[in-house]
Amino acid sequence: MTRSCQEHQFTTHDGQSLFYRRWPATGPQRRGAVVMFHRGHEHGGRMEHLVDELGLSDFDFYAWDARGHGRSPGPRGYSPSFAHSVRDVQTFIHHLRDQWQVAEEDMAVLAQSVGAVLVSTWAHDYAPRVRCLVLASPAFKVKLYVPFARPGLALQQKLRGNFFVNSYVKAKYLTHDRQRQASYDSDPLISRPISVNILLALYEAAERVVADAQAITIPTQLLISGADWVVHHGPQHDFFARLGTPVKEKHVLPGFYHDTFGEKDRKIATDLAREFILRQFSQAWARPDLRQSHRQGPTFEESRQLSAPLPALSPKGLYWAGYRANMKLGGLLSKGVALGHRTGFDSGSTLDYVYRNTSEGVGPLGRAIDRQYLDAIGWKGIRQRKLHVEELLRTALARLQAEGQPLHVLDIAAGHGRYVLEALGQGPRPHSILLRDYSELNVQQGTALIADKGLADIARFVQGDAFDRASLAAVTPRPTVGIVSGLYELFPDNDAVATSLAGLADAIAPGGYLVYTGQPWHPQLELIARALTSHRGGQAWVMRRRTQAEMDQLVAEAGFEKIEQRIDQWGIFTVSLARRKAA
Repeated sequence: MTRSCQEHQFTTHDGQSLFYRRWPATGPQRRGAVVMFHRGHEHGGRMEHLVDELGLSDFDFYAWDARGHGRSPGPRGYSPSFAHSVRDVQTFIHHLRDQWQVAEEDMAVLAQSVGAVLVSTWAHDYAPRVRCLVLASPAFKVKLYVPFARPGLALQQKLRGNFFVNSYVKAKYLTHDRQRQASYDSDPLISRPISVNILLALYEAAERVVADAQAITIPTQLLISGADWVVHHGPQHDFFARLGTPVKEKHVLPGFYHDTFGEKDRKIATDLAREFILRQFSQAWARPDLRQSHRQGPTFEESRQLSAPLPALSPKGLYWAGYRANMKLGGLLSKGVALGHRTGFDSGSTLDYVYRNTSEGVGPLGRAIDRQYLDAIGWKGIRQRKLHVEELLRTALARLQAEGQPLHVLDIAAGHGRYVLEALGQGPRPHSILLRDYSELNVQQGTALIADKGLADIARFVQGDAFDRASLAAVTPRPTVGIVSGLYELFPDNDAVATSLAGLADAIAPGGYLVYTGQPWHPQLELIARALTSHRGGQAWVMRRRTQAEMDQLVAEAGFEKIEQRIDQWGIFTVSLARRKAA
């Protein structure tokens, strides 16, 4: 090694201290940083050779040991969830930005195998502003040679809880390099076990990200090992074909085993990676403009297809007609289903019922149907979104309080306001709370909830249009925290969303905060569109997804800078915190 290695730790989002290595740039001026993510079972030290071999002397290099790996703590091969580890990536990137003053735009991310799936999921869910991605042999689909291994593991997990399985892969099937084989076999920091919860979640996350790779707009290089014994090639090619970035390249490396950057002839791979990284840094940071995605593009086409009626006698038409009939029957017994039919499944009344999460209905059968309804994955995500809104709202208030700023809260489409009022039961007490909603019913029930929570001295609820810029700009007292939760997801038109965000920017002074939500993905879009009705006249509830990158661009256009983000473990709903920039 021609560079000295520094050893450091960072505290991730749940208080765990993770280990990482840093190799400072040796050139006359640092140009950027390469952040490396290792394979499953391994650790960041296994990538140390790349610091010299990539030949990027004017770049810092960083490599972590993922939780449960190498010198980081935790049971070997375990994480509480795959989403936990993805958020670790986000926390690590923020740590490097803050600790070493490397802007996200000046980071290239290089990842292998499981690390590449973590990074791909992070790129999809968080829409980071890094310069580029280099992904080597991403483990989108691991080769499990035992028939029916995946459903068998899932069944065992249900029966016996979480457990660990050992890797079957021998070093000679990872690389032709005999020195790398020997070091793999003798390295005490390599661990064979992997937690079954992570193995199964790896498959689920990979399937979601490969199917929706259009959401990733970061320049990406994909290196595929041509003779890989560990992972399947097909999903890698599908991922590349669907990538949403116009700057992408794919290279299949004949004869290479799975350890792409540890192969005997890895100079082929390192030369390709170096040239790609340097090309991205030779030009200004840029991303595709996504603000017209409501007029063209993948999510526009998706929503257009969901809006099209099905032939009544087609198999799908008959299936969804039967599903709607079952929903009607369920509504005779389940209070939640009946409420959805009456007020709309996207109404404030329905959301308030989902938040309360108490099954009600006619007799034990009605309550059982209601429980199944409330446990739908979308409603689980909604309840997690509520917790994330509450968390980031309290974060914003604490920051303002520390700065000596007034605490004036505005929610422009509050429904019944439960998530806001319950969030404010903890943490700093605002000076004022103004809740608005277009629905008179929501205003009435929200006003009653204010009284029930004992907040009538500081809170009021008024009727108002969240898309009326002038009305939002005229709000008094001037808010220091604005909230828009679960609203924009219901409206496909970006022009309307931009108008609403502009009104919030008019209202919130520079230095104030905005809490906003998004829905970059949903596993039940067709069910919702074909079987559920909206609060708008009982019409079909058809949603157009916004990728996180699209949503963030709209927020940035209005004059806000995103500083924090949360997402549920299923990747459905995001909650972000942004700060109003000076004009």
